[in-house]
Amino acid sequence: MTTYPEDADGAVLANLQSLGVDMSAPLLIEFAVDAPDEASAHRIEKALMAKQYETEVYYDSGEPEEGEEAAEDDDEEFGPAWTVYVNVTMVPEYDKIMQIQAELDELSKPHGGRSDGWGVMVDEEPLPDEM
Repeated sequence: MTTYPEDADGAVLANLQSLGVDMSAPLLIEFAVDAPDEASAHRIEKALMAKQYETEVYYDSGEPEEGEEAAEDDDEEFGPAWTVYVNVTMVPEYDKIMQIQAELDELSKPHGGRSDGWGVMVDEEPLPDEM
């Protein structure tokens, strides 16, 4: 069993491992890059595509808080947001994930963006050895 650094990224990898995910097999990992607006999101997407990343621009209109008609523009948690998602199929290795996040950050900063984490979809069905 692999041990991971004690930070948020290490915790996600440790959790995947505890769920029985084969950490030696490639997984589809989705990295998020926050963008300040639509134009910036498309500039970030173009910069990432130039480095051969598979990307998708996504707009989230936000969620209104209870009793409000719409979220406030300055409410970062529930306000409107532009995100560029980057899909990478890879073996989930801590150092490689950190390297990709740093590169995404570097490529997006000139356009006002920043790397904002990653995740994987885990099948909720029992793994064969759990049946």
